[in-house]
Amino acid sequence: MDFSAGNLFASLVVSTIGFGIFLYGKQASRPPQLVAGLLLMLFPYFVDGPWWQFGIAGTVLGGLVLAVRAGW
Repeated sequence: MDFSAGNLFASLVVSTIGFGIFLYGKQASRPPQLVAGLLLMLFPYFVDGPWWQFGIAGTVLGGLVLAVRAGW
């Protein structure tokens, strides 16, 4: 993992959003939010570069929106 300022900031932002979504999913017993929150908290450890992190986070959040609209 690269410890540049941009990478650390992106990890902090993405993981914080993931933590919030995870807490909501746990409180409301919503599996899509639980999975999306876990993914958002864990993947920044394995991805270098803030643009990659924001891109993957956008993809995960887009999948979450589609899952919720599909009725999950």
